[in-house]
Amino acid sequence: MSDLFDFGLKKDSPLAVRLRPNSLEEFLGQRHLLKDNGFIRRIIERKEPPPSLILWGPPGCGKTTLALIIAKNSNCKFVRVNAVLSGVSELKKIFGESEEYRRLYGKGTIIFIDEIHRFNRAQQDVLLPYVEDGSIILIGATTENPYFTLNNTLISRCRVLKLEPLTDEDISIIIDRAMTDERGLKHLNLKLTDSAKSLIIRYANNDARQALNLLEESALLVSSEKRITIEPEDVERLFTERIFRYDEHGDEHYNLISAFIKSLRGSDPDASVYWLVRMIDSGEDPRFIARRMIIQSAEDVGNADPMALVVAVSASQALEYVGLPEAIIPLAQAAIYIACAPKSNSVYRAISKVREDLKSEVLGDVPKHLRNVRDSGYVYPHDYPDHFVLQDYLPRELSGRRYYEPSNEGLEKEIKERLNFLWKGRKIF
Repeated sequence: MSDLFDFGLKKDSPLAVRLRPNSLEEFLGQRHLLKDNGFIRRIIERKEPPPSLILWGPPGCGKTTLALIIAKNSNCKFVRVNAVLSGVSELKKIFGESEEYRRLYGKGTIIFIDEIHRFNRAQQDVLLPYVEDGSIILIGATTENPYFTLNNTLISRCRVLKLEPLTDEDISIIIDRAMTDERGLKHLNLKLTDSAKSLIIRYANNDARQALNLLEESALLVSSEKRITIEPEDVERLFTERIFRYDEHGDEHYNLISAFIKSLRGSDPDASVYWLVRMIDSGEDPRFIARRMIIQSAEDVGNADPMALVVAVSASQALEYVGLPEAIIPLAQAAIYIACAPKSNSVYRAISKVREDLKSEVLGDVPKHLRNVRDSGYVYPHDYPDHFVLQDYLPRELSGRRYYEPSNEGLEKEIKERLNFLWKGRKIF
């Protein structure tokens, strides 16, 4: 194909780069944007400069490829920038060159910024005036939710497009293409068993780049051993440790921690330890997980088993003492303990009830006998049997109000019995 080596493509580039689609006809996935009259299809078929775009989607779903295809059909100069490696000075140089290019040739410049979420606020602000006056057309690619990571002023000047993960069927077609395409592995004359292909699809986790990298490495391994068939064990040898798609600030971060919290609350120790290990092995900050367990032990277990909070705090301290990888053991112990403990959210509900009253009720003065003055009339409970005496502790306007309602779970059942005994009907728990 005549345009195979556009955008700096080389013959020794990785398979995922060599096999990058050059047109919409080769592109797989994102059917909601590429169908007849779909937004991206309309942009490309007009063959006019596109609006500034933010392409938001998981790794290996085609963000960079779509940017390249759009650029090829836009009649614009194309400049590619990586947010990790580029600074303000490089951006300003590009802006100057784009203005000169427009003056000389009357054409615009598309600046494609990969991993744009890694630009800090100051770097994002540098883009604003140039995007706003049309000096550049920005196409940013990000795996993170741009509404969390990009300036609102920048987002307001761009069209945000949400890209979806590729399907297993898409990945299967891409693998078949790689085995038979002149740009791919056809020259190696290898065979790929169905079971090896299925394993690559499973390990790729809907990421086309990951699938092609695994396929290429497996092919090179087999060729180096002068064999002709890629078997499942060849893939396994290259993939001894599962790589999970995960971003500590993106949607997957929030989805996994949500699943973990709900598993703890739902008393499922198996799911709890699964989500815990998956997060840690994916690179999540273990301190974040430890903090969440401390919160859950108080919110969802509470006084039904106060030891849950002790165990959670101890696991957090153990993490600081020994670090990973060993600290995963006390963290898992804490997660399993919290999941198995009796549940009560009465402490959390008590806080909510107090806050409701603070918003809607008269706050009330501190009762005289509770004030920090001499001869206030305060009665000292330790001078009485059971170390208890009947007296009011709430403001007069809230007398008799109930906030804490112990459940019948675990230790709270005993707490309820004790409170009913002490207050002798004045408070019914």
